[in-house]
Parts: sequence; structure tokens; C-alpha cells
Amino acid sequence: MTGTYIQTVAALLFVIILIFAAGFIMKKKQNRFGFMNVVGYQPFGPKKGVAALKVGKEVLILGITSNEMRLLRIFKEGELDLPAGEAFQSKFERFKSRVKAEGK
Repeated sequence: MTGTYIQTVAALLFVIILIFAAGFIMKKKQNRFGFMNVVGYQPFGPKKGVAALKVGKEVLILGITSNEMRLLRIFKEGELDLPAGEAFQSKFERFKSRVKAEGK
């Protein structure tokens, strides 16, 4: 009787470990092979902000609220320079100045 309990607990532990291992592998695989990358996010209050997403060779600027997500602008590959170490705030300031210049 005790042997049956030990086998059941061992099988349950094995399945739990297998689930965690599969989750870990899938998370690593998704990050490495994902075609979408979050460049940055600037919050403007609770559940509101602007996000920059790199999708393939384009950078999408999205306005995000608690109710919706709206595409604000699409930058092609050569249009927007994204240095690796630059903070999102300075990228966003550059974006705002470009939009103002285009609007005038």
C-alpha cells in the first residue's frame, strides 16, 4: 500500500517538473525566435502610455489605454535610428520633435 503512494507521488512530481521544464524551454524559445520586440514604454498615468514595438524591420509606435491600443505611427527600417544604449525617453522626445516638424 505504501509503495503505491510513493509511486503516485513520484509520478506526480515527475509530471510537475516536466511542466515547469517545458514552460522554461518555451519561454526561452519564444524570446530567441520571436519576431516582435518591445523597444520601450513610456507611461503617462495608470494604464496609459506609449509603447515602441519593433516588428520585423519596422518600429510601431502604439498609444495604449486601459480600453484600447491604437497605432500612432509606423517607422520603416532606415527612418528611425535605435541605438542599443539610448533611453526610451530620449527616443520619444526625438519622435515628438519629428512629429511637430512634419505638422508645421
